Amino acid sequence: MGELLRVSEVEEGVVSVVLDRPQKKNALSIALRDEMSNALDAIAADDTVRVVILAGEGDTFCAGFDLSEFSVTEPGFQERLWSSSDRFHRTVLFFPLPIVAAVQGAALAGGLDLAVMCDIRVAAMNATFGHPEQRFSDVVFNPLADLVGSGPARDLCLTGRTIDAPAALRIGLVSSVVELDELDHEARLTAAMVARGPRHALMRTKAKALRRAGHRPDAITLEL
Repeated sequence: MGELLRVSEVEEGVVSVVLDRPQKKNALSIALRDEMSNALDAIAADDTVRVVILAGEGDTFCAGFDLSEFSVTEPGFQERLWSSSDRFHRTVLFFPLPIVAAVQGAALAGGLDLAVMCDIRVAAMNATFGHPEQRFSDVVFNPLADLVGSGPARDLCLTGRTIDAPAALRIGLVSSVVELDELDHEARLTAAMVARGPRHALMRTKAKALRRAGHRPDAITLEL
């Protein structure tokens, strides 16, 4: 698809999208966010797709937003940064088909948000989840609370603590935990189970889940 994202061919209704910026821990730069938004828009328009697997290249799922971009003073850059962010969050959250996140290593800050905005998460034993940006910023809350409940979400968002994969399984953040070398197989097995459903029915079920969570694509601002 581009320099920072790999998109597979569709196979039996399944397409894989891989963040490919391992030297930066798959940090979400403007360029990577925009590539992903463009890719998901194109995938959504492909009638042969029923489910997406999202993964990260290297030893990290995603370390969050690229913080180096927040200090750029070039005229108009910060407007681009937040415009890209808004589009990215809307595109992932309201993607009309199921997304299975395969999480290895760190899923932190915006990387945790990315995993949370997916529909199903499978994790390797070395996966970790947390909101370290709590030390300097408010934190995306609602999508996490939709998954694990308000109590665990408040704990993670207000303390900034990091939890491991077994703890994530206990609170319902992930559906399964496997050894690292089994993660791709687990994600593909899960995706294949999803892909047994017809595309139109999967889209309707996904839309029901979004409505139940109170997410509105027509809202002027996202309540995150």
